[in-house]
Amino acid sequence: MQDGVAIFAAPKIDCHVHVLDPEHFPYAPDTRYRPAGQEMGGYADLVGVMDAYGTRHALIVGPNSGYGLDNRYLLHALRESQGRCKGIAVVRNDASRDELAALKAAGIVGVAWNVTFYGLDYYDDADPLLARLRDLDLCVSIQVEHDQFAALAPRLRDSGVRILVDHCGRPTAGEGLQQAGFRAVCDFAATGRGWVKLSGVAKFTREAFPYADAAPYFDALVAAYTPARCLWASDWPYLRAPKRMDYGVLLRQFERVVPDRAAQRAILWDTPATLLGF
Repeated sequence: MQDGVAIFAAPKIDCHVHVLDPEHFPYAPDTRYRPAGQEMGGYADLVGVMDAYGTRHALIVGPNSGYGLDNRYLLHALRESQGRCKGIAVVRNDASRDELAALKAAGIVGVAWNVTFYGLDYYDDADPLLARLRDLDLCVSIQVEHDQFAALAPRLRDSGVRILVDHCGRPTAGEGLQQAGFRAVCDFAATGRGWVKLSGVAKFTREAFPYADAAPYFDALVAAYTPARCLWASDWPYLRAPKRMDYGVLLRQFERVVPDRAAQRAILWDTPATLLGF
């Protein structure tokens, strides 16, 4: 295949997307952020993008923006997908075992912790939730930024729960690989219970494509986690992105930072297929 074509034709699992359809599933009146315009994308829109780029499966993450704790549209999309997609739900810290078990039966594989949105203190009472997630074999998909992961790492390490770190841990671009939060993300690989999403470059780069300032962080994560514990994700439809993003451009960026075809295959397909049960 021509250079640049293989990455689009390769089988892929997108491990972080959102669906938003406020026309049919309205946002709550008190929602803190209401995605609009090109930030919105329903399940049919997602399928169109997936089909265009050869993405066979996706992990739909419940967005705190717009829907908060409302998982109705996420669950609707999972039913519509007929097994093509699985989900990450947003739940209260006191969610019961029965509630979590029902979500799992509906195609949910874990819950989201958006520490960048709620802050560290919000999760102070979440240890019982971690225990229930462990017992049900559900994961935590966690979004942190700057040094937040350093504060959470001891609790997560002792929890026994599988942890999916969103968006490379959102390091602070320009502060190097030894900044405390990013170092904690890399060190967590040693637990054997961590996976990292090579995604969200818009959330920490300070440069235009090809996002050269992000490349050292991608390299360090692949070295720490190996392709057997790295995932790729687009973050479609790019909520709160400070600049225009494009699915194809992000695939080309991934191709540049992970040029080895065997590693690409593992990250795009083998690893997420095993982890998520596709």
